[in-house]
Amino acid sequence: MLKHSRGRVKTQRGITGLETAIVMIAFVVVASVFAITVLSTGIFSSERSKETVFAGLNEVRSSLQPRGSVIAYKGALDGTTDTIYKVSFVVSNAMEGEAINLTPPYTVGNDGDDPDISTGAVTKTIVSYADANQFLSDLPWTVSWPGYDNGDNLLEVGETAEITVWLADRVTAVTNATDSGGIALMDGSATDGGAAGLADTSTVPGIDDKWTIEIKTDRGATLNIERTLPSGLKSIMDLR
Repeated sequence: MLKHSRGRVKTQRGITGLETAIVMIAFVVVASVFAITVLSTGIFSSERSKETVFAGLNEVRSSLQPRGSVIAYKGALDGTTDTIYKVSFVVSNAMEGEAINLTPPYTVGNDGDDPDISTGAVTKTIVSYADANQFLSDLPWTVSWPGYDNGDNLLEVGETAEITVWLADRVTAVTNATDSGGIALMDGSATDGGAAGLADTSTVPGIDDKWTIEIKTDRGATLNIERTLPSGLKSIMDLR
């Protein structure tokens, strides 16, 4: 007697070459999109980094740098309180960079003692003063050009500018009022109608007082000049 065994029909499933191709194409497309996204992000980041570096370089190259000492001049506010009435210092262009506009809002008066407002001057540089007792946001200042000067008010490569900041007017004659050195007498106003200067004898800078002058140009970093007055005020003081 013959025995017949029943075999099970096995079902086999797989993918065709077309399906494999579709899957592979999908992977390639996704990988390409991802790669493009990564590359675009990297390029964008690189461009932003480059812009940041160039902006930093431009700021440095368009900044002032001090050259030499800071000179302070003593006077007596209202003929009674010894203080400083003007400060002078020399600056140059940092890193031989771009020209800096130093058109002054004032010029030295005919007597050479106090500033006169410069009518029509388009000033882009602001000078402020601060100490423990006061903040003067917009002081009068004048400029001269020692050494090489091409005749304009732009501080360029190879030039130096001497900036004089006026904290008060110098007064040539005040009844019964002289300072200890006979150098300067001052009233309470720093200008002939412009920004206010030292006015209160109780808060003027005196011996051992620290103060800061801040020069803000139209471009570049702000230049801060911080000094402390000596224990004894002289007519002319070299504050290194």
